[in-house]
Amino acid sequence: MSSPHSAPDIRAARFSRLDALPLDSTARSRGYRGWSALKEIFGRREMLDLLIRRDLKARYKDSSLGFMWSLVRPLTQLAIYYVVLGHFLGAARGIPDFAIYVFTGLTAYTLFSEIVLGGAGSIVNNSGLVKKIYLPREIFPLASVGASLFNFGVQLAILLLATLGFRVFPWHAEILYLLPGLALILVYGAALALLLSAANVFLRDIQYLIEVIVMLLMWASPIVYSWEMVKRAVPEWVLEIYTNNPVTLAVMGFQKAFWVNGPEASYPPDLLLRMGIALLAGILAIIGAHVVFNRLQGDFAQAL
Repeated sequence: MSSPHSAPDIRAARFSRLDALPLDSTARSRGYRGWSALKEIFGRREMLDLLIRRDLKARYKDSSLGFMWSLVRPLTQLAIYYVVLGHFLGAARGIPDFAIYVFTGLTAYTLFSEIVLGGAGSIVNNSGLVKKIYLPREIFPLASVGASLFNFGVQLAILLLATLGFRVFPWHAEILYLLPGLALILVYGAALALLLSAANVFLRDIQYLIEVIVMLLMWASPIVYSWEMVKRAVPEWVLEIYTNNPVTLAVMGFQKAFWVNGPEASYPPDLLLRMGIALLAGILAIIGAHVVFNRLQGDFAQAL
């Protein structure tokens, strides 16, 4: 028994329906797509969550202690700085509660360094996904931000327990300095993660260079010495450049929040105002980094 509709009629009907659909270009726009990128990332938030979980599991895969290793490194660093620098080299002189002071700075700086280092290699390390399926490419450096925040939460809990142990828990209004300090780290860390992850696709030496820069930047922040020591040692114009470094401001914000017995001389004047200005500049920096990322991402699959 023959069908009431012939094959050519069915094909013609299908082509007619397809012709009525609006065209949607598959080419990636070269213009800036800030809000649309945010919407796209929000729409793929489940994938972002999966990538964060995968990054965390991959760090401690096949290890017996698992996530306990996230405690070992900061505690080992604290012990080394406290004993070697604090007591053997005398850095603890003039800095009350030196252990809390050092661990506060390490907590802030470790978050920044993990975001930057993890973000720099995020596109290259996920080259299989980048070449095979379409995802908003920004998800990969943002996943490194999420994984770093998990480790930061662990270290922050240890810091609070340490303040209880030393009986210097930060029961003061200055603990709110944590918020602008954390915002500075996240904004500048994410900006560098976006920029470096894109650059690293085309120039693989970037990832190794940034490891050296991150190490140097730690010693250029008041973590094992105080801002007051720098003030006494350098000219005024050098001090201003040093002080207005966003990482330095973030570290001092954390110290203002958690280092209860720190003298006022250990901070520059108008610290909160400086942090606010740096945060506004950081927002512009993350927009600029995303513009560069957006221009380069169309060639990621080809370069990988």
